Amino acid sequence: MGQQIVAGGGAADFATVRLLSAEGDQHAIGRTLAEAARQTYGWRPIPADRRKARARRRWFERNWPQHHERMRGAASLLGLDFTADEYYVDCLYPLPAGSACSASTVPPGLTEEGRGLLGRNYDFFTTTRNELFAMMTGAPPPAERGEPWAGRPTIVHSRPTDGPATLVLTMDTLDGCMDGINEHGLAVVLLIADAENTNPPTDETPQVGLASVQLPRFLLDTCASAEQARAALLDVKQYDQGSPLHYLIADASGDSFVWERGPGGDEHITDGQGALCVTNHLLHRHPDAANLPPDNPETMLSYQRYQRLAKSTGATMSGPALREALDEIGFDADSPTDYPVRTLWRTVFDLGARTMSTRFYLDDQRQSAELTYSV
Repeated sequence: MGQQIVAGGGAADFATVRLLSAEGDQHAIGRTLAEAARQTYGWRPIPADRRKARARRRWFERNWPQHHERMRGAASLLGLDFTADEYYVDCLYPLPAGSACSASTVPPGLTEEGRGLLGRNYDFFTTTRNELFAMMTGAPPPAERGEPWAGRPTIVHSRPTDGPATLVLTMDTLDGCMDGINEHGLAVVLLIADAENTNPPTDETPQVGLASVQLPRFLLDTCASAEQARAALLDVKQYDQGSPLHYLIADASGDSFVWERGPGGDEHITDGQGALCVTNHLLHRHPDAANLPPDNPETMLSYQRYQRLAKSTGATMSGPALREALDEIGFDADSPTDYPVRTLWRTVFDLGARTMSTRFYLDDQRQSAELTYSV
C-alpha cells in the first residue's frame, strides 16, 4: 500500500494530509482502501441487517460493479465471507449536519487557458465530531476533545486495470469523496444543499442505493461526460445520511450542471450557461443571483458568497483568477459567523489537463503549499 503524508502532520498543524496510491483490479484496490481506512481512521466493519446487506450487495453488483468488487476486496482483507452478509464492509460515514462550501466551473471558451476549470472551497468545522453534534443539538460538550473530525483528509489516486483512473479527495471516508476527477476529465464536487435547514443524522446505517458521499465516486467510476452523469443520476437510487447535499458536475468539453434533490425526493438539474456557481442554498429554489434572500446566522453567508462568486466568474477567467475568487469568499478567523468554520482546502481542477491542485489549512496564519496531481 503506497501511503505518505504530503502536507501538515506537525504538532501545530490542524491537518495531516495523506496521499494514497491504489493499483490493480477493483478487488485489489478494495483491499488497499480498507487497510488504509483501518490504519488512518480506525475503521472496522459493523454488524449488518442481513436482509439489507444482501440487498445492498446485489444492488451494487447490478448498478455499480466497481464498488461491489472493492467491497469484496475489503471482505477478503478482513477474512470475511462476503456473501454471508454478516457485516457492512464499506466505509460509510454520513457527511455532517451543516457546513459551508462554494464552487464554480468555467467552460473552455471562457478561460484564458482554453481548458475548462472547476474550483471549490471546502468549508468545514474545526471541531471534533462529538463537539459538532453537541453544538447542533445544544447538548453539553464532551469532556475529552479528541482529534478534529476533518483533520485527516486523504487524496486517493486509483489506477485500476478494469476501469478509469480517478483522483479524489475525501475528508474521512475512503469509499466516497468530496472532490474528484477521472481520466476522461469529468469532475464532481459535493456541497451542503441547504445550510439553513440542517439536522444531525437520525440513522447512520447504510441503506440500499448510493449514499450521499458515494455519489461522486460512483459518477467518476461509471461516466465519461456530464451528459452520461445526468442519465446515471436519473436512473439510480439515492439516499441522504444527515443533511442533503447537492453536486456540481463538469466535463472537459465545458458541459456542466448542478444536481439537487428536494425534500420529497424530487430531482432537479440546473444546466450551466457559461460559468456555473453553487454554494449552500438550493439553486432550483433561488435561480436568480440578483434576487436572493438576505443571509441570516444559519445560512453561513451562502447568498452573499454566491453573488460574489457569480460576479467574479462572469468574465473570462484563468486558473489564478479562479483561485483569487475562491480566496475572496473563503472562511477564516475574521469571517462574520458564530460557528468555528474555516476553509479547510481549496481545490482547482484543470479539466483539460486532468489535474487537481489543492491547498490545505494548517492554522489561522498558515496554509500548505498547493499540491498538484495528474490523473
